Parts: sequence; structure tokens; C-alpha cells
Amino acid sequence: MLSTPWAEDTLEKADLVLPIPLSPQRLAHRGYNQSWLLAKQLCPSKANAQLLLRTRDTPSQRNLPRAERLANLIGAFAVEPLKAAELRGKRVVLVDDVMTSGASMHSAARVLRQAGVLHISALVLARTESRSLD
Repeated sequence: MLSTPWAEDTLEKADLVLPIPLSPQRLAHRGYNQSWLLAKQLCPSKANAQLLLRTRDTPSQRNLPRAERLANLIGAFAVEPLKAAELRGKRVVLVDDVMTSGASMHSAARVLRQAGVLHISALVLARTESRSLD
């Protein structure tokens, strides 16, 4: 991920590196959050898994068109209320393992923007082809 031409510069300029969170149910089932592992490896001093939260489990989005994916994610992310002030005016890099349509990234970014984040970038390990479901 660091070999991406702009990744190191983006991480250097960032105030925070946040993983896309898993729901408590999915985290318990899997045992780890792969996005958190990536964020810690990319930038340990700026990685924080306590600011962006997954508020509810959502059904698999694998076979849904983008519009349905976005609808499925309404209310699925939130900022930790007691730590929201830590985000205002900050530059954030969102980290995820796989991106298909970008719906999760978009939904998480919207919540961060509402919390006052100044600039949001994203780093993903893999990009899959979005099926022609739209």
C-alpha cells in the first residue's frame, strides 16, 4: 500500500488514520478487523480505531447495486460522541481492505465530514470490479 505513489505523502500529512470499523457481531465472528491491522501497519502513531464506530451489523452487500448498498449503510457508522471534538479540522485517511462500489467508504466519509473533518483521503488494499448491478 505504501508503494502507491501518493500514499506516503498522504499519510504524512494526515492527523489521523482510521480503519473502516466492523460491527461488533462481525468482529466477534472474525476475531479481528483487517482494516485496523492495515491502519496500524501503515501509520502506527496516527492509527485510531476508537473514533469511527460501526453502530449496527448490516447484511452482506456482495450482490447489491450501489444504490442499495448506500441505503443499507444509512446509520451504520457514527463518530464516538465523547471523542468527536478530536476530529474537527483534522485531515483523516480512511483505510479498508477491499473496496467494490465505495459505498462503505462514502458512508463513513459522510459521517466524518458531519463531525467536522477538514480533509478525507482513502487507502484500500484491493479494489474489486463492481458488477453491473447499477
